[in-house]
Amino acid sequence: MATDRRTAILEAAARTIARRGVRGLRTEELAAEAGVSTALVYYHFKDRAGLLQHTLGFITDRARQHAVHPGAELPADPVELLGAALQLEFQDLPEVRENATAWGELRAGAIFEPELRGALSEASAAWVRHVAGLLALARPEADAAETAASGERLTALREGLNARRLSGVLRPEHARELLGEAITVELAHLAARRGATG
Repeated sequence: MATDRRTAILEAAARTIARRGVRGLRTEELAAEAGVSTALVYYHFKDRAGLLQHTLGFITDRARQHAVHPGAELPADPVELLGAALQLEFQDLPEVRENATAWGELRAGAIFEPELRGALSEASAAWVRHVAGLLALARPEADAAETAASGERLTALREGLNARRLSGVLRPEHARELLGEAITVELAHLAARRGATG
């Protein structure tokens, strides 16, 4: 039961942050939306900083769940697998949109809430490592430092493209096309770098 209430609070926090941003998160309103008391929010998360950090972890875990489609086969080709992983956030599902929006708001909120920076940095680094690992599968001959740099560029571009897509500035199909072109460029860059140093 406590886990259900804790999850309800985190779900409500993700929704609230997606709609109003980090600075618009009010504990009383969050508690009402989650159907719990304000005291219970503080019982589970101690303070606002703890709530924000746990919400970041919650949306990161939820994003990982969207990475696995029940019953769907993963592409065998490493390049296709890389493209599929990077474009998962481009799915037009309410929970995926909410996650991406909340992530962007938490990232922006870290400008004003320094206590968020460590958790945000860890979550970002984990995603970059994941993408770098997929790049290494596609280009096994590439240097680890180069795949890490390519992973950093691709994840930053994906976040920017997705933010533009969500705000209606960029058509979804054009965002996918741009990201696909960037993947091709990064893979060619990794192959060229290896050729130049090998």
